[in-house]
Amino acid sequence: MISLLSPAKNYEIGKAAIDCGADAVYIGAPEFSARQAAGNKIDDIKLLADYAHLFDTKVLVALNTILTDEELDRATELSWQLYEAGADALIIQDMGLLTKHLPPIRLHASTQCDNRTIDKIKWLERLGFSRAVLARELSIEQIKQIREQTSIELEAFVHGALCVSYSGQCYLSEAVCGRSANRGRCAQLCRQQWDILDQDKRLMVKGKYPLSLHDMNRSGSLRELLGAGVTTLKIEGRLKDEGYVRNITAYYRQLLDKIFAEDNCPYIKASKGNTYLNFTADPKKTFHRGSTDYFLHERTQNMANMDTPKSTGEKIGIVVKTTDGKAEIKLIDGVNLHNGDGICYKNEGFNINKLEQHEDRVLISANQHINIPEGTEIFRNYNSEFNSILNSNCSVRKIPVDIVFKETNDGFLLKIDDAQEEFKVEKVEANNADKALQNIRQQISKLGDSIYEAKNISIELSKAYFLPISVLNEWRRRVVAKIGRREHNDVVKQTNVDILNSDSYNNILNSAAKRIYLQANAKDIQPAFELTHNKNQVLMRCKYCLLYELGQCRKRNKQAREPMYISNRKNTFRLVFNCRDCEMEIRYDV
Repeated sequence: MISLLSPAKNYEIGKAAIDCGADAVYIGAPEFSARQAAGNKIDDIKLLADYAHLFDTKVLVALNTILTDEELDRATELSWQLYEAGADALIIQDMGLLTKHLPPIRLHASTQCDNRTIDKIKWLERLGFSRAVLARELSIEQIKQIREQTSIELEAFVHGALCVSYSGQCYLSEAVCGRSANRGRCAQLCRQQWDILDQDKRLMVKGKYPLSLHDMNRSGSLRELLGAGVTTLKIEGRLKDEGYVRNITAYYRQLLDKIFAEDNCPYIKASKGNTYLNFTADPKKTFHRGSTDYFLHERTQNMANMDTPKSTGEKIGIVVKTTDGKAEIKLIDGVNLHNGDGICYKNEGFNINKLEQHEDRVLISANQHINIPEGTEIFRNYNSEFNSILNSNCSVRKIPVDIVFKETNDGFLLKIDDAQEEFKVEKVEANNADKALQNIRQQISKLGDSIYEAKNISIELSKAYFLPISVLNEWRRRVVAKIGRREHNDVVKQTNVDILNSDSYNNILNSAAKRIYLQANAKDIQPAFELTHNKNQVLMRCKYCLLYELGQCRKRNKQAREPMYISNRKNTFRLVFNCRDCEMEIRYDV
């Protein structure tokens, strides 16, 4: 079974994701979520779980920060509250939780656990984790190798924002701002402006965004991911708005449904219900920084957008000329602009407040003087009309059910899906048989106010009977109310601590986690950077390499020198290039 997993900043966005076809949603716990700004009340998580379970959709709760000794008991208490609220799994990072009395709930190893190696995934499986959320940097071949040697569920990212560092291995925010990414408070320094300096600290590149990656888009590789053994496809975005989540969820739902509809397809979706949309999903029409499949197939250049960390959206045309503070744009075929649309180029932008259409060109003005060089490519990063549709009731999800209405000795039986009820009444033969049968069929199939839609209707009567509309409606409502509420699956965790074949482990903020790694014979156990601010610590470890991005890879350019530096004019950090492993490190300049 294949699951499409969507983000939920809150209950409303989670419900929207479900309506647009998500098989599962993930949402932040009230505390200890790796997106501190996306915490939710227990009552709201219960509401979401109640709605999700109608469609056999799962609710996964992120409880994935590292924890202090004092916080472990509170996190344990929360785990029980979340379990009782109907959560289907907890996404965790801190191994100290495994020493606590947790509820019998599935545990998923957060990508913050740095799940990059076969040995690490094997160890997580032996610990009793049901699923590992794979590092974004893994290739198709690496995922295949993990699948061949493990049986744990594998979850992989397919869309959304990219952290430039390996997840769980970024300490730059803590070093500069005292805001720990592993505690849910990342300051997103990778999205800020930096100068690039050469080995002599001379300016090479001024005021760019060398660490701000394009967004991931693996929509063209879904079959490969499924073939490699991935069973859950994850959309990033717990801070994204409802329109974004609707659009991206619907887009991937449609792609997956096309795959599932193919002859001899071995995959089926993990939840129930059909989704009906009144919009055409398009990733370029909501938040969009450009796209990359990251390292899924090979290392490529242009993984970062050096000019802006903002949404660039869809390319719409090119500036022909600017006069009198207005811009004339030659539009790409099929593009229509609207008042209120957001326009951008490089790191500049504005909203249109007036436009004049002239065949394939449009003259636009804004509440500011427009002076854009001729030949500049123009993008639309806010589509007012599309967003208006997304913010309306633009999707509905229905579960197809079979309906059986048949005669019994003492009356009639109505069965809808897995619910049925027998009604003992006097049978009155109808004067107009065709009209009576049509009336029965019409009334028992009226499921418009519910989450169900009639698929097959079977009427099994020895003769046509007269039944009042009000009676049929009441019977239908009673049976619909009985349709089974599907409970979430309870899976008892195991904590058989086994050997971890790794030289070191860090991010240890509590004594319980330290015991786990001591039992696993980890050779070099490092306390969390948040405790030490060790000047020798690698502040960011990346598969992305700035040397390669700038066309100066030492494997191709033997003249390239190092180290290099990045500076925001308050802080300067050294870049170290590990060419053997094709990795880049950001370190203190010491």
